[in-house]
Amino acid sequence: MSDPRRLDGAEPAAAVRDDALARLDDCREAGVDPCLATLLVSDDPGARAFMDRKHDLCGEVGLDTRRIDLPADAPAERVYRTVEELGADPAVTALFVQVPLPSHVDEAAVRERVPPEKDVDCFAHANVGRLVAGDPRIRPVTALAVDRLLSAHGVEVAGRDAVVVGRTTAIGTPIAHLLCRRDATVTVCHSQTRDLGAKTRAADLLVTAAGTPGLVDGSMVSDGVVVVDVSANRVESEASGGRSAADDDGETVVVGDVDAASVGEKAAAMTPVPGGVGPLTMACLLHNVAAVSAAGADAGQSR
Repeated sequence: MSDPRRLDGAEPAAAVRDDALARLDDCREAGVDPCLATLLVSDDPGARAFMDRKHDLCGEVGLDTRRIDLPADAPAERVYRTVEELGADPAVTALFVQVPLPSHVDEAAVRERVPPEKDVDCFAHANVGRLVAGDPRIRPVTALAVDRLLSAHGVEVAGRDAVVVGRTTAIGTPIAHLLCRRDATVTVCHSQTRDLGAKTRAADLLVTAAGTPGLVDGSMVSDGVVVVDVSANRVESEASGGRSAADDDGETVVVGDVDAASVGEKAAAMTPVPGGVGPLTMACLLHNVAAVSAAGADAGQSR
């Protein structure tokens, strides 16, 4: 096959971002100053870098933020108390909790403490329930990004055999729900899936969100597949001399779950990594901050 069509995220991200900025301005005109609070409980450099990107973006567009980073061994009660304080703060209009959380922190207990009306990533239990029921208050940022990417590039979803590799509550499972709601026939694969290649070869729309570099290669896909690689994995480059991807020395590279070279020989269209879902994810974060902030402004005016 010829080179696959590139499903680039930059142009649709710009459109989502412009719309979000306009809605944020509307909030300010209504007397509400949008503010995104974030909580990270991790010592992982990659997780910190991901959070840095969020706050850099907010700084670029003039969105107020409040950032709290806790060490991975922070007591669970401190995590719960922090979420409660952020949720109760009237100056905070949107709240984002980075997952995964450390094993000693009960994720369900954290979800219970996130106010649904400030939840910017469909993390609160009530919002997850509404998503599954088909009446979402807010859609998870990455799932929304995948949706916008497919729509922007005119990729038909209805009737496709879609395979999602990865079932995290933050990314894989919401994407599967999204595709199902758009009338795809969806198979979800995970670490316990037997013969992953047999499942992925049956897909004409493949979405990978496993966080495992090179998990899917050309032998595991069929000709004409559309591939959306959500993951952004930091790995050492050949020039790094064997240093860890955790070394912040400029000698790491970002790759997806898909081996781009071999899969690209068969795919009809695929996302680049970086440059595909990533830019849209950041833009959709702004979109969701604007959405929950606007809802809060409307609620305040109706009281």
